[in-house]
Amino acid sequence: MTSPIDIEGSGTSVADGEPGPKTKSGNGELVGRSPGQLMWLRFRRDRTGVITAVVVIAYFVIALLAPLLVKLSGTDPYTLYGQDPTYADTPVLDDFGLPLGYLGGVSGSHWFGVEPQYGRDLFAMLVYGMRTSLFMSLGITVLVMTTGVIIGLIGGYFGGRTDYWIGRVTDFFLSFPSQLFFIAFMPVVTSFFVDPREETPTYFRALAMLIVLWLLGWMGMARLVRSTVLSLREREFVEAARVSGASPWRIVRKEILPNVVTPILVQFTYQLPSTILTIAFLSFAGVGFVEPTPDWGRLFAVGARYAEQDPAFMFFPGLALVIFILCFNLLGDSVRDAFDPKSGR
Repeated sequence: MTSPIDIEGSGTSVADGEPGPKTKSGNGELVGRSPGQLMWLRFRRDRTGVITAVVVIAYFVIALLAPLLVKLSGTDPYTLYGQDPTYADTPVLDDFGLPLGYLGGVSGSHWFGVEPQYGRDLFAMLVYGMRTSLFMSLGITVLVMTTGVIIGLIGGYFGGRTDYWIGRVTDFFLSFPSQLFFIAFMPVVTSFFVDPREETPTYFRALAMLIVLWLLGWMGMARLVRSTVLSLREREFVEAARVSGASPWRIVRKEILPNVVTPILVQFTYQLPSTILTIAFLSFAGVGFVEPTPDWGRLFAVGARYAEQDPAFMFFPGLALVIFILCFNLLGDSVRDAFDPKSGR
C-alpha cells in the first residue's frame, strides 16, 4: 500500500487532495499550519460553503445599507402611497384598495409592489424589515451564546455542587415554553410599564423580546458546552496544566476554551436563523413588532390578511426569508465539515 506523498511546498497530499499540515515559508523552511488555517483551507474548498457565506454576508450588507437602498428607490416604508393626497396623481390602488398592475403593483416606482389598502412600498418595508430582524436576532444570539458558554464552562469544569445547582437552574428554565410564555408575558409587562391608553413604544417591545428570548434561550448552549468540557477536563494536557500550578481561569481560558470553539461556532450558525424565525413568529402572532415598524414577521401577518385578494404580497418576503434560512443552515453544515478533519467533503 502506497503512503500519501506530500508535494513539497504545496501542503497537499497526493493521495486524497487534503491540505497537508505544513507549508514552505519564504526562506525555504517548513512551517506548520494552525488548526484555524487548516479549517480555512477546507472551507475554501467547499463551494457550497463559500457561496452561502457570500449570500449571508450580502443579506447583512443589504440590511446595513437599508436607508441608502430605500433612498435610491425613492420610497420609504412609512408613507401611505395609496392614501396620501400628495401622490394622488400617481395612484397605486384601485377602488377596492388592491394594487394596480401586475404582481402586487410592481413598477419602476415600487420595485416589489405595494401593500393593499394603504399602498406602502413593499421593497422599503422588506429591506427595513430585514434590518430589524437580522440585527435583533444577532444581538439575541450573541447574548444567548455568551451566557450559555460561560455557564457551561463553569458547570463542566468545576463539577460537584456547582454543576448540580447549575443543572437544576437549567432544568427550571427549560420547563418554560419560551414562545407561549412570551405571548402571555408581553401584556403583563406592558400593563406594568406602559399606560393602557398609550401605544407600546417600539424600543420597549424590542427590549422585552431581547430579555425574554435571552433568558429562555441559553440552556441548550450551556448543556452542549458542559458536556464537551466534562470530556476535556480529565485529559492529559489539562492535568499537566493543573499540576504545573496554572489557575482555573488560565486552564479554562488557555486549555479548554480553544477546544470548544468548534461546537460554539457550529451552534451559532444554527441558533441565529432559529432566532429569526422565533422573532418572525412573535410578530406574526401580534406580540412582537407591530404597526408601523417594518419586520419580516409583520409582513407575513399582513400578507395573510390579503392572501386571497393579493397573494403576490407574500412572494418577495417569503422568498427572501427562505433563501436566508436555507443558506445559513447550509453554511452551518459547511463550517462543521471544515472543522471536522475526518469529513470527506
